[in-house]
Amino acid sequence: MTEPDIFYILGNKVRRDLLSHLTCTECYFSFLSSKVSVSSTAVAKHLKIMEREGILKSYEREGPFIGPARKYYDIAISRTYVTTVTPNLFWYKGLDLGTPSIDKVEIDLTCIPPEHESLPGMVDSFLELRKELEKVLKALQAIESGRDKLMKGIKERYLKEIGDMTQLAILHYLLLNDEATIEELSDRLNLKEREVLVKAQELDRFIPLRIKDGVIKLDEEKLKQKLGGGEDAGED
Repeated sequence: MTEPDIFYILGNKVRRDLLSHLTCTECYFSFLSSKVSVSSTAVAKHLKIMEREGILKSYEREGPFIGPARKYYDIAISRTYVTTVTPNLFWYKGLDLGTPSIDKVEIDLTCIPPEHESLPGMVDSFLELRKELEKVLKALQAIESGRDKLMKGIKERYLKEIGDMTQLAILHYLLLNDEATIEELSDRLNLKEREVLVKAQELDRFIPLRIKDGVIKLDEEKLKQKLGGGEDAGED
């Protein structure tokens, strides 16, 4: 199978939004259509393009109620893509995410002189930088594999213990983006802003959040207190 044209896929906002929903959970067609602001015909076209490129896979599954089987979509790849675009470099690489261990990585750029007196010296320094880049890419591969594994575990446990897909979608977005406005999440989840706020407040019962001035952010300090059993730490 050829490498998918990931930049073509990601160049369209609707396709990015569809992928965002699919990273939270597998979805059936009508659910995906309800989450983006384009027609179901356009959604079907975008899904077909991503399936053709090997980004998605589809299958039919019986629903919980009597009726025709639903067509579900799921992401078919596990890769990280890295790219550099400058007036002098256009370069990209896909990294397969498996289960590499996260080891200590030491990057040494002291061997690269700030100035070069000859063309061979420049080429040699470029090759040395490429070796250091490979170390960075291996570290990135390990980090993204770790994040992918943890996110899978978070989703499975949240759905098993709490079972609220909207709360999970908010948590998923905050983990990836650090913070979000209620307006942003409203647009992302295709919900009214007050519905997003209620769901965020419900999520806060399980994972500490800071909700202020229309911005929602994970509260790392309270999270660490919760892990350490010190919810009342610092209070008189």
